[in-house]
Amino acid sequence: MEDRQRLESMVNELNAYQQQAEVLQQQIDSLNATITELSVAMDTLSTIKGEDNKETLVPIGAGSFLITELKNTEEVIIGLGAGVAVKKKIDDAKDTITEQKTELEELREKMSADLQKITQYIMKKSPEAEELMQKIEGKE
Repeated sequence: MEDRQRLESMVNELNAYQQQAEVLQQQIDSLNATITELSVAMDTLSTIKGEDNKETLVPIGAGSFLITELKNTEEVIIGLGAGVAVKKKIDDAKDTITEQKTELEELREKMSADLQKITQYIMKKSPEAEELMQKIEGKE
């Protein structure tokens, strides 16, 4: 009976770690998407700076666009989070985006390291659980 309880405890622990690993992977995927958006914003700002009176396409959803003309490419309104946005010079906005991107990349690296530790633990403990299960089945 003691082995069965130990096996149940190990399985519950492994399941909890597996769920934690899945949540971390989802968060990492979300961070990757945000980092990609920041990279696109940075490229766009670099491309449009000083390009006044040029035509561009503005997405309006559902694969549809407005054709519009750029009027002021020296300033941009940049989101800071929590629904807050400010007007900044292009170079200042690029600095802000770079800072945001760096912070997210550091967070992603930490989360990836945590995910790797959890995965290694699962890989280490799974054979032990399997061995214990075979031992219990052999007794029955």
